[in-house]
Amino acid sequence: MTEPFSKWNYPTTVLFGAGRIKELPDILASAGIANPLFVTDPGLAQLPVVAKTLKLLDDAGVSYGVFSDVKPNPVESNLNAGVKIFRDGGHDGVIAFGGGSALDLGKLVAFMAGQNRPVWDFEDIDDWWTRADASAIAPIIAVPTTAGTGSEVGRAGVITNEATHTKKVIFHPRMLPVTVIADPELSVGMPPFITAGTGMDAFAHCLEAYCAPGYHPMADGIAVEGMRLVFENLPKAYENGKDLTARANMMSAAAMGATAFQKGLGAIHSLSHPIGALYDTHHGMTNAVFMPYVLAFNRDAVEERIVRLSRYLGIKGGFNGFAKAVLKLRKQLKVPHKLPGLIKGLEMDDKRKALIADMAVVDPTAGGNPVKLTKKNVLELLDASIEGKL
Repeated sequence: MTEPFSKWNYPTTVLFGAGRIKELPDILASAGIANPLFVTDPGLAQLPVVAKTLKLLDDAGVSYGVFSDVKPNPVESNLNAGVKIFRDGGHDGVIAFGGGSALDLGKLVAFMAGQNRPVWDFEDIDDWWTRADASAIAPIIAVPTTAGTGSEVGRAGVITNEATHTKKVIFHPRMLPVTVIADPELSVGMPPFITAGTGMDAFAHCLEAYCAPGYHPMADGIAVEGMRLVFENLPKAYENGKDLTARANMMSAAAMGATAFQKGLGAIHSLSHPIGALYDTHHGMTNAVFMPYVLAFNRDAVEERIVRLSRYLGIKGGFNGFAKAVLKLRKQLKVPHKLPGLIKGLEMDDKRKALIADMAVVDPTAGGNPVKLTKKNVLELLDASIEGKL
């Protein structure tokens, strides 16, 4: 029995439901934001969903700026550019609009715009967040358009250090958005590949949070229900992007995963982060590739929990049944079974594998894995995912 001693945090105000984006001008006013910077990604910026949202601001007479120089795996140069636009435009808040990359970068712009230290001084290590001037952090309104990262209810952002090619988690409690607008209508235009990748990201968050050691029964309960929503709704959203009920349930699952993973993440993420940083792969799809290999690796430590989970989900066969259900879900979503299927032309020599292993064992998520990660067993996991051996 894990010692019942922990610290719990839960999300901010979430306005959930179709059509709630229309409330954005009122939400800005209630947050005291008069001149927001609208942060999104370059692809989304060209789509009607952004034009319609900005028209809501125009019609309400809201002054705003737009920043969309955001890579799929945001880097420091993106952040610096966004901070400059924020400062030069005299903005007083951020609307973070989009998937995980736009949400993370928008939150980081709001955080860093009032700081004088390098962003790396606020990495999620010990109490480094206390170095920040909390009074200078601008308020954030988060509007997710995908259903995966759950960054809209998180107090951190992930950014890649271009000099070292490593992903870093930057944390501060005041990076939590003051309000979230979770409108499933905004996710209807997601293409199948993004629907699959973001949905599997939400699933990975729930699964790793549930399996992480530590005492957090509320996170466990949220994670379990989040996985049920994914199993029942992700295939529907993938097959029919206009299924608003499936889209809504996936938005819920994404927020639930990010709420649950305050308990911890694990090897799925600690492997996915260096791969994403080095090869610029889609984070959620990378998680999906690694998932069954990490599940098998952790079996001895998590089997009892997975058996309980399987009963709740109505999956027969205990651990083996659950593992087969994960493989079936991946196949339905056309997730590559092994890493070379995700990274075309992949050639990984021993030196590159060693670098990935070194990065994985020091990743902030590594400590949450139920089995202690070492360079040796990470290399074994990496080889299994390359060869497709379970």
